[in-house]
Amino acid sequence: MSSRTSASVIRQVGLVLLASLLLALLGSAGIQWGWAREQLQVQGQQRNDDAAAMLALTLSQLSADREAIDRLLSAQFDTGGYRHIRFEPADGSAPFLRDKEAAPGTAPTWFVQQTGVEPQPGTAQAFASGRAVGTLQVARTLTLAHDALWRSARRAAAALGTLGLAIGLLGALAVQRIRRPLAAAVGQARALVAGRLVTLPEPQVQELHALTQAMNAMVARLKVTFEAQALQVEQWRRQAHCDALTGLANRSHFLGQFEASLLREDGPDRYGLVLLRLRDLAGVNRTLGRVATDRILSAIAQALQPYSERVPGCFPGRLNGADFALCLPVGGVALETAQALAAALRALLPELGPGVGVAFGALELRRETALADALAAADEALALAETRGTFKVALGGESDDERGVRGEDTWRLGITEALADGRAGLVGFVLIDACGGLVHLECPLRLQLHAGGAFEVAARWLPLAVRARMTAEIDLRAVALALAAIARDGQPRCVNLAPASLAESGFASRLRALVFGAPRMTRKLWLEVDEAAAVDRFALLQELARQLRACGVRLGLEHAGARLGRIDRLLDLGLDFIKLDTATTRGVGSDPLRLNFVRGSVELLHGLQLQVYAEGVADDGDARALWACGIDGITGPWATAQHAGADA
Repeated sequence: MSSRTSASVIRQVGLVLLASLLLALLGSAGIQWGWAREQLQVQGQQRNDDAAAMLALTLSQLSADREAIDRLLSAQFDTGGYRHIRFEPADGSAPFLRDKEAAPGTAPTWFVQQTGVEPQPGTAQAFASGRAVGTLQVARTLTLAHDALWRSARRAAAALGTLGLAIGLLGALAVQRIRRPLAAAVGQARALVAGRLVTLPEPQVQELHALTQAMNAMVARLKVTFEAQALQVEQWRRQAHCDALTGLANRSHFLGQFEASLLREDGPDRYGLVLLRLRDLAGVNRTLGRVATDRILSAIAQALQPYSERVPGCFPGRLNGADFALCLPVGGVALETAQALAAALRALLPELGPGVGVAFGALELRRETALADALAAADEALALAETRGTFKVALGGESDDERGVRGEDTWRLGITEALADGRAGLVGFVLIDACGGLVHLECPLRLQLHAGGAFEVAARWLPLAVRARMTAEIDLRAVALALAAIARDGQPRCVNLAPASLAESGFASRLRALVFGAPRMTRKLWLEVDEAAAVDRFALLQELARQLRACGVRLGLEHAGARLGRIDRLLDLGLDFIKLDTATTRGVGSDPLRLNFVRGSVELLHGLQLQVYAEGVADDGDARALWACGIDGITGPWATAQHAGADA
């Protein structure tokens, strides 16, 4: 049902009610007016007849004295409220005639003219001593009658107006009773077109009750369909990303996550990596059997799993039969974590089988460390631990932390001064569509923490900004810079918002005021938050989407993939796009399981009217596979090279 159709129905109902009301009021007013005029005419005629009879009776007492008759008639005319007196003597002498205009009353002239009341003069015969003296014609003034009619008309108009207003209000309430559920049904249909499944309370109006009931049933069926499709996508994700025995990330997915973390600008500047190896897996398998060995491997996985559940950004994986890994999104804790795991497994594993042991290699590394170098260093630490014995730990890599050496206060002061002095800037990385056209520029924020120094990526200062609750100010500055850049060159830009900013008091209203202040640029502004915000801060993200939707800003999720199984909550968010993370799309060109997962995710998200993009694509084969899946756009080294080649 379109808005035009609904508006037409409401308009027609309203016009019918208005026409009926006007006809009723006009008819009532016409009847009242006709009755009042008739009454005035009758009463005026009766008054004239009565006045003539009374005056004739008075004249009969004067005998035939003409002079006395004239004096009496003159006195009556001057004081008795007459407008016309005519006396024709029976003897044929000159008649007595007096006429005058009625004095104005309270009734307006136009009203007096519109009444059209003009009763005939009353006539009567005057007798004296049994013989006719003359004929008398009398007409009294109508001023008082017109005034009374005017007062009556006003009271009637007021009463009819009040009645009409009451009927109009009742009609408006009746129309509104229809309008609300009808408008809600239109909104529900629009939500379906936008990919949002909304159910409505069923109204009391019978026809609309049936319509809403049918729409709700359709929404419920679509939800079941989407949930089934989401479950299928989740199964494909597990097949593509998870180890069948332990449920941890498999080698390919873990390395994809790890590499993406090392390259991500909005991640931490320091990482920790812990490698675990079940010693002599083949010997354990021969000695204890396959079932017991699987139980041991599952126990190791269970010891790693709580870290991912309790520490945001921490993820474990199984690299091969005997090797496990745990990525820590913070520096300086790798050795401590490895030692804690060693103590826990030393207490647990011997109960599962004699001679079972694990070696631990811990590594501290910086962001942008090459994946191959990080794995090589971690393997060296693990090999060193194996030479030391069972449940031993060896540390590799650098353990110092520049932030700790300099102090958090120094870093916090640097961020504050950079914002105050305007030492903040956006960089731009292209996101292109299948035809090579620019969708938007990915614009991470960089800060110059020291005057004259380099502009630092977010990985250097964002963790401390989160801790100091400064992300809201930083994000608002990034949005302001993006709007200014859009005003200069007209190119659409996408800015990342920290999930912590959503929880800051007043952030959403300040952001809305900022974008409302630049209405011409807002339709080219894209904002994105991490996928985790859709689960951890669902209500805040939903409210932000509601406020920004009216501004024309596009809002979406980045680094998505791991939690797409929670798609039932995404239905109600009102987002515009989803960006699949590098770990999800990496290797999709050569891995059929990953290809199935990405294709199913794209189909599911397109069914929700969401645009789907791929992050961090570097391989030409992956790009071709993603285009074949129906992806809407690609960003990363491959897209940058393609766009640069097109410009050249």
